[in-house]
Amino acid sequence: MLKPDYPIVTDRLQLRPYTPDDFDTLYDIHSRPEVARYLYWDARDRDEVREALEKKIRSSVLADEGDALQLAVVLPETGALVGDVVLFWTSRAHRQGEVGYIFHPDHGGHGYATEAAAVMLRLGFEGLGLHRVVGRIDGRNTASARVLERLGMRREAHLVQNEMVKGEWTDEVIYAMLEDEWRARQAG
Repeated sequence: MLKPDYPIVTDRLQLRPYTPDDFDTLYDIHSRPEVARYLYWDARDRDEVREALEKKIRSSVLADEGDALQLAVVLPETGALVGDVVLFWTSRAHRQGEVGYIFHPDHGGHGYATEAAAVMLRLGFEGLGLHRVVGRIDGRNTASARVLERLGMRREAHLVQNEMVKGEWTDEVIYAMLEDEWRARQAG
């Protein structure tokens, strides 16, 4: 089980559980077609965002495999919500997880996704004792690939037209990091 102490503070960010007060900003993020472009879902309407937020609010603890830890990423000086990060616990037996992130386009290019996702890797490896964490992206999403590479994750697979997403065949690229690689990176 993993229940972090909140907020989690980095050099420039705070990660905390979602609250109902995050609705308007989350709607601003999730309703944008450019945000949903490489995701499984389309730009969301208010009801879909309300449903997504309710799930996020309930996702501040990893109690068992299948759970997701979904955290709001905020700028401490203003309290502005700029994005979110997620850590999925995909297998207890194989000590596997998956990391993901979504950020408001106005806050892109500042390294926030890398900084926040690094926290999720740390929680996965050091807090939950995972052996392996993956990041799965649409093969066209070069910006997300750069985030995973900056995290030190290695490109492990490029699956050609393996999924039908939004009516078209898409490629999936899988990045991964092992616990030993995480520890070596932290020591180096």
